[in-house]
Amino acid sequence: MTAQPIRYSTDLETVRDKEPETISGLIEQFDTILETTAKNYGHAVRSVHAKAHGIIEAEMVVKPDLPPELAQGLFATPGTHKAFMRLSTNAGDILPDAVSLPRGMALKVLDVQGQRLPDAEGSTQDFVMVNGPVFQAPNAEKFLSSLKLLAKTTDKMEGTKVVMSSVLQTVNKGLEAVGVSSPAIQSLGGAPDVDPLGETYFSVTPFRYGDYVAKFRLKPVSPDLTKRTGTEIDVSVREDAIRETVRAEMQETHGVWEFQVQLCRDLEKQPIEDPTVEWKEDDAPFVTVATITAHPQDSWSDEKVQKVDEEMRFSIWTGLTDHQPLGNINRARKETYRHSAEFRAKFNGCPFHEPAA
Repeated sequence: MTAQPIRYSTDLETVRDKEPETISGLIEQFDTILETTAKNYGHAVRSVHAKAHGIIEAEMVVKPDLPPELAQGLFATPGTHKAFMRLSTNAGDILPDAVSLPRGMALKVLDVQGQRLPDAEGSTQDFVMVNGPVFQAPNAEKFLSSLKLLAKTTDKMEGTKVVMSSVLQTVNKGLEAVGVSSPAIQSLGGAPDVDPLGETYFSVTPFRYGDYVAKFRLKPVSPDLTKRTGTEIDVSVREDAIRETVRAEMQETHGVWEFQVQLCRDLEKQPIEDPTVEWKEDDAPFVTVATITAHPQDSWSDEKVQKVDEEMRFSIWTGLTDHQPLGNINRARKETYRHSAEFRAKFNGCPFHEPAA
């Protein structure tokens, strides 16, 4: 029998010692990445997930008649919302696709009504997800150690990165063959070069879900998407092979994803403060609360690139109080995301716009 969902309360979070110092350290390392890439490109890009592979316009339809524990926040009211999806790779520099890193999916849902988080402009709700269920670091201090290494290698030894990525992919495939998956190896460049349209994306970290606590998942369900699940793209010849592949595929793709919620039911098995622990589906099942549909389109038109890739920011702290990010990693992401976006806006002379419905 599945346990009852845990109710949200402020005492679910445990603030670590020296969190402000750690956040300052993260911002300092992000500055190194931002300044290095902006100088080299003559244009500021995101400090993480800099390279986009596609911009997709879509619609989210919130299901009617959800049970009370699922009818929360954005999902409390049935209806249709316009949405933007940004497919990306997680590095802070624009690398050839042969350097294989985890895929990202940023989702911005428009016209979301309700009490908003502090400093959350507009009326949108953002979800930022990756194609794996766990984060590579248990807390911001450990992540800072990894980020220092990343900052030192930003935009350096590109050829070496390609070779190292190939080696790490081989190692990772060897581990998977014996039933082991390594998020650490994948985060360093050992992720397979899979088609992002077929991937399942996870919030990785927990969030408030109205009266409860949850993680989120975006799962492809239409045949045009599922036939690409696990399909690898040949990136050996073209630096932007993934973007070009997605653009060609989206010309005739009818994409449907299910937006799913995984309610926390046991704080020992589903901890709030350690995102390296996977919440197992047997203990906390995913349930669909909305569908997202995208019709055939040009996923890399000049208009979309300017409107979404350049003029929008995606942050887990843009949204409703009912979907407040929880845990040490999420708390650290608030100021670092904003700092990165403000650097980019100032350098490029392009302020950000939260789109209206």
